[in-house]
Amino acid sequence: MKRQYDFSKARRGPVVPTTPGKTRITIRLDNDVIEHFQATVDRAGGGNYQTLINDALREYIRGARLETVVRRAVREEVGAMKEALAKTA
Repeated sequence: MKRQYDFSKARRGPVVPTTPGKTRITIRLDNDVIEHFQATVDRAGGGNYQTLINDALREYIRGARLETVVRRAVREEVGAMKEALAKTA
């Protein structure tokens, strides 16, 4: 080891730059949730459990959006049917 190191040209920040479109966060998850995703990766023969969590969240968001669209369409159809029935009565 050297007695002294020169850090005058050092830069602050992560050693590995983040991938564009990704944000580093700290999140607390229950142990059983993490263990589930890690076990899933192990059964698949390797990979990244964080990617699986990201995929699961993305799938949930898509499902939630789809549910909103379907509910709106059903409400509109039911409303149109009620109006049609009211006109014929």
